[in-house]
Order: sequence, then structure tokens, then C-alpha cells
Amino acid sequence: MVRVPTIKFNNGFSFPVIGLGTWKSQPGQVTQAVRDAIDCGYRHIDCAHYYQNEGEVGQAIKEKIAEGVVKRDDLFITSKLWATYMRPDLVEPTLRLSLKNLGLDYLDLYLVHWPCALKEGDNLMPFGPDGVRAIFSDVDYLDTWKAFEQVNKKGLAKSIGVSNFNKRQLERLLQNSTIVPVTNQIECHPYLNQKKLTAFCKSKGITVTAYSPLGSPDRPWAKPDDPVLTQDPKVLAIAKKYNKTPAQVILRYLVQIGVVPIPKSVTKSRIQENVNIFDFELAAEDVAVIDTFDCNGRVCEFVEAIGHKHHPFENDEY
Repeated sequence: MVRVPTIKFNNGFSFPVIGLGTWKSQPGQVTQAVRDAIDCGYRHIDCAHYYQNEGEVGQAIKEKIAEGVVKRDDLFITSKLWATYMRPDLVEPTLRLSLKNLGLDYLDLYLVHWPCALKEGDNLMPFGPDGVRAIFSDVDYLDTWKAFEQVNKKGLAKSIGVSNFNKRQLERLLQNSTIVPVTNQIECHPYLNQKKLTAFCKSKGITVTAYSPLGSPDRPWAKPDDPVLTQDPKVLAIAKKYNKTPAQVILRYLVQIGVVPIPKSVTKSRIQENVNIFDFELAAEDVAVIDTFDCNGRVCEFVEAIGHKHHPFENDEY
């Protein structure tokens, strides 16, 4: 079993430097994936209401605590507030629904999933008549954040943060809030290494969590000729040099550039492989090679919200 190092948030809480992502993990598979992850040494599980599988994640957590493999205090569980629940009066009830599904009394971290609010309701993607664009809500994320500060004060979420916020949105939030987000969870991998946004976040004491750290090759909208990070000849050559897999090289790279990757897998061998990255270090020249991959290669664009005044990727460099 791997012992995963931790870093400290700006509020003093510890954050394991790798976690298990659960986006796209099917309800039938995710319980076993979380069981396997905890057995392998993962203590950080990244969830969200939008993924529609928190009940199954909670089942695995309950089993592993009952078996005595872990205590609740050993685990770091994240969830996220989806875009259709951003109205301030919906924040606490939605967080409590995640707690109920996960079988927990508190979250270690609660995130605003996106800065752009969608039409309120239980339809998670309320499409307009064209079936392509979602119906927007005019709720401002600053008001959502005030409700986040309240659930934090109540102890329902020990830490609060954001996801998919750009620099301008973070600056606006910092100017209008009393609690600094502990993290900004963003898409981050060698094709989109986010060095500028990461540097800005660090200057404000905000950690960066990296979703889709391997480039999300299983995304439903991938095209046959899209490049696949783990098959890149340069990555393969570096992997051979260290006697590691391409995925291990990429995850190690992300840890070394100072972000916290949350790779998703439901395959036990890969879950084990992904956490086994703390027994080697990439040389500076190998990090420099992977740095050259950056091409603003974003794969998660939230196209349904394009045109929303708070869409994070339309009008800003980072």
C-alpha cells in the first residue's frame, strides 16, 4: 500500500497530493473502484452531484470504514455544487443531499463546480429549444460563495473552493469574500499545463487540483484522430527511461509542477499504477520536454454554457 504525501491548504487542513476521480465512472463499477483505491492507499476521493454516482461511492466508503481499513478522519472526500443549484438558498440542501448519498456527516471539501449558473431544477442540463445550449440562470457566483461561507462556518464542509474559475473570476471572488478558496480544480495535463493560472493561484494561496490529468482519452466526444497523451513517443521514451508507465510519468510530472492530479479509473491495475508515483522523480530535462507539449489543448469546454456571461473560457487568456 502506497503512503500518499499531503500538502497544506491555506486554512491548515491537509490535502493528499493524488486522488481518485469518479467522473464518468458507471454506478455499477464505481463502488469497486473506490474499494480498490482505498486498499491501494488512496485517501482522497473526488466526487460531484453531477456524476450521479455518489450513493455508490458512499457504499464503498462505508464498507472500508466497517472493515477497519480506514477511519473517516483518514479520508478526504470532495463534492461539488452543480450549476443548476447555485441559487444561495439551494446550496445547503444540495450539499446535504450529497452528504446523505455519501453517508457522511461532513465533506472535507465542497466546490462550486462551474462559475456559470444554469436554470434551477433537478434537470442537470436544462437545454433550450435548440438542444445544444443550456438555459442560463442569472445567479452570480459571488452570491453562491456567500452561501458556501455559511456551510463552511456550520462545519458541513471543512474547506470550500471552486472549479473551472479563470483568473478574472478568482480576482473578483477574492475582492468580494471573507474566505479564500482553498483550491481551484481545473483541467490540467501536459497539453494544457495551466502554468499561468497555477502561478496566479499560488500567489493567492490557492492550491490547484488537476482534473482530466491524462487528457481524458475516454471522453465521449473524442475524435479518432485526437492525440492521446499516453501514446506520445516522447512520453513513451521517458517512461522507458524510468521503467514506469506513460500514465505514471504524466502524473509524476503534474505533481512536480505543483498540482494535485485526480485520475479516474475503474480498473484495479490502473488505480494501483496511478498512485505508485512516489518512488521516482523526473529529471529537470524530462520535465522540460513535457513542458513543450502545452498547446492550449482543452478537452472540457462546457459548450452547453457558451455565451453565458460567466463562461470561463471565452474571453480570457487564462
